[in-house]
Amino acid sequence: MPKPTNLNEYQQEILAFYEARTSYDTEFTYRRAIPLVELAHLQPGQHILDVATGTGIVAIAASEIVGSEGKVIGVDFTPGMLDQARRKIRVAELQNIQLIEADAESINFEDERFDVIFCATAIVLLSNIPGALGNWYRWLKNDGIVAFSCWSETSFFTPIITQVCAKYGLSLPNLHEPLGSPEKCRTLLQEIGFKDIEIKTEQFGSYLNLDEAKNFWKGKWLCPNGHPLLHLSDEQIEQLKAEFRAEVETLVTDKGVWSENTTFFVMGKK
Repeated sequence: MPKPTNLNEYQQEILAFYEARTSYDTEFTYRRAIPLVELAHLQPGQHILDVATGTGIVAIAASEIVGSEGKVIGVDFTPGMLDQARRKIRVAELQNIQLIEADAESINFEDERFDVIFCATAIVLLSNIPGALGNWYRWLKNDGIVAFSCWSETSFFTPIITQVCAKYGLSLPNLHEPLGSPEKCRTLLQEIGFKDIEIKTEQFGSYLNLDEAKNFWKGKWLCPNGHPLLHLSDEQIEQLKAEFRAEVETLVTDKGVWSENTTFFVMGKK
């Protein structure tokens, strides 16, 4: 299958962001991924697709359950992340995982091929979320399951960042808005045709000390359909970061600054 080509500048930005993460796996990345596998109640022999597989956290966990009679395909367009996944697969001596370097929105599979399709946290990075879910619906067998995770609209200091940018006339899209509540997740899945929808909510937020909070935002932003920060000068970005730090200072308490990270684990059946 061909590698991704002709990525637009926003896809290239996403690619560069994840290529730079050479030590991606942490306790947090596992905590926000493994619940999806548990939610899907996998069975031996099933065929699984893991969209935006990254370092293979979900793919590897799924492969160990579906066993030698099952099959897992992991798709990602980030070579560095896939290299990390391959190393882990070799160490675990797993033979039932196939990794494909491809753009998740351009790849295609035959209808009714998979029992379960996963996408851990990366669904918000797709430029056409309803279109992707429609494809996944087609690729699932009858009674097949889709399971993805996403964040609330207010996670990761997003309201502060967007407000700061708005002061300078910059309309920064909220990456988490399309799936930023259980109601939005449920409605979208129902519109596609999914049923028996189950959504679990978990709060991974924590208090940061003031320095950590002030330096949380690095002036970067990810959005698959474009955003106004990409072409700003370093000086302009520094000005936005200074405004962000000033806003964060107003939130400090005796416990520190609360950093919300509300995660939704979403499952639907075809």
